[in-house]
Amino acid sequence: MTTSDTEAADAGGQTLTIDELAARAGVTVRTVRFYGTRGLLPPPVIGPRRVGRYGGEHLARLALIEELQHQGMTLAAIERYLGQLPSDLSAHDLALHRAVVASWAPETAERVTRDELARRAGRPLTDEEVDRLGAMDVAVPDGDGYRVDAGLLRLGVELLDVPFSPETVLAARTALLEHSRAAARDLSRLLRDAVAERDAPDVRSLSAHMHPLVVQALLTTFQRSLREELREWLDKESGE
Repeated sequence: MTTSDTEAADAGGQTLTIDELAARAGVTVRTVRFYGTRGLLPPPVIGPRRVGRYGGEHLARLALIEELQHQGMTLAAIERYLGQLPSDLSAHDLALHRAVVASWAPETAERVTRDELARRAGRPLTDEEVDRLGAMDVAVPDGDGYRVDAGLLRLGVELLDVPFSPETVLAARTALLEHSRAAARDLSRLLRDAVAERDAPDVRSLSAHMHPLVVQALLTTFQRSLREELREWLDKESGE
């Protein structure tokens, strides 16, 4: 691997050509180039033979742009939103931003064909991978098609590449659901008590304003807690 490729891999854990990036993101090469000229995507790392190499942060940024579009934001509004973000955000940080944006929208489930499922996944899917998406409740068989949770599809596809068994992924999902629901109940109780004396319109306005802030707070605290847990575990392993 060349130095340029190593830099790209370090930045996003993978190196992709523009064609591969477009396919993974479910957009056209023309769209990738257009976003690049508008400054929505950072330039690629130039490798051998002057071939641009893209990393995971480019893929995550495209996913964020797609989510912002789903929320009805114009291109100008998306440019302003991305312009306020630090330029050196990692793919993980961008995924957190996308999760917050996705939380603004109601749950959405769509029925798609097998071909459409693969197109939205950005890559071909084996029967085993489709079964795993079904086990994660991301793409559930529905007649001759699939009922897809659009908000979870990209995350589910990324989990297909994680070297964990389906049982481990499902156990992790159960743990996250249980603890997140408990946190949501406690936070809802606190917010209800805080706005108990307010008029209904004020309560709805405050709820709409607080929703993305609460989700961001949950994501941030969970990220820090997980990092601390992993650090303690690694320190313990290295000390044995």
